[in-house]
Amino acid sequence: MLSYITKKFLYGLLVLLGVVMLVFFLFQGFGDPARLVLGQSGDSTTIKNIRKELYLDQPKWKQFIFYLNDVSPFSIHTEDDIANKKLKGIFIGGNTKLGLKIPYLRRSYQSKRDVLQVLMEALPGTVLLALSAMFIATLLGILLGVLAAVKQNTWWDTSAIFSSVLGISAPSFFMGIVIAYLFGFVLSNYTGLHMTGSLYNVDPFEGRQLQLKNLILPAITLGIRPLAIITQLTRSAMLDVLDQDYIRTAYAKGLSKRVVIFRHALRNALNPVVTAITGWFAELLAGAFFVEYIFGWKGIGKITVDALEKLDFPIVMGSVLVTAAFFIVINLLADVLYGIIDPRIRAK
Repeated sequence: MLSYITKKFLYGLLVLLGVVMLVFFLFQGFGDPARLVLGQSGDSTTIKNIRKELYLDQPKWKQFIFYLNDVSPFSIHTEDDIANKKLKGIFIGGNTKLGLKIPYLRRSYQSKRDVLQVLMEALPGTVLLALSAMFIATLLGILLGVLAAVKQNTWWDTSAIFSSVLGISAPSFFMGIVIAYLFGFVLSNYTGLHMTGSLYNVDPFEGRQLQLKNLILPAITLGIRPLAIITQLTRSAMLDVLDQDYIRTAYAKGLSKRVVIFRHALRNALNPVVTAITGWFAELLAGAFFVEYIFGWKGIGKITVDALEKLDFPIVMGSVLVTAAFFIVINLLADVLYGIIDPRIRAK
């Protein structure tokens, strides 16, 4: 089991290294970062100092090594680096120290704030949105899948299949626009919902006010595709299970239909569904960008799109790295869980 976990962990590190290389060479060479930091009014001396601070006076391969050293939790820094970058961690050594630190994603060009701090402030909004979408998708998807399997070849079954195909086919950004316009604008007087809004509204007199209703539309929009997948998986798995001998035995013992379906059949049909839920949660964390932007929901996605509009590349690069790290961690935990549940997976 230890070798299985180690192998998956090393695969995850390789993927993350590939993401670091991709974001660096994609964004670091775009435009002049010194001009993006200072604007067009900066004098030559200040621009020279900024270029030195960002290692832009070094060859490209050295710039990448410095960037990798910054974002890596294991790194080597001088005392001046630790003080200037306000690095947090454990450092040992003389003037040049070896450290175990919180990754340094550099500073925003626009606000001059630490990128990791900006992203951590937005992360709870994205996690809450993904959890809400996954809850809606799981609850409704399992119920619809069970209903479609039990009512096979009826209009319930046909409707569930047709709806799930539509849900899989429709892009999230398109559904977001339709749902926002329909329920947040046309029917706003009846639903009480708005097209845009975040978790908190800031009132100058009453301070921050919690607005959970603003979560409804983006959570539904983000949950449509996993809902469709879970519905189809639950239906297929239930149809396989309902044909098993032990189900007929349960009916022969006089158990009610509800007990047979939910206590015996559904429990044994949930394995592929659990797999889908785990995978889709990671997808939702990474795929909430357009949904957050459409509904004005404050999360990593909206902050990233805003940063792209302002050419604030450290925010964009940090966002991609944080999202990739979460995706890798969630999939690593899922692989470990599968290895514990099914020993055959560990043997591969």
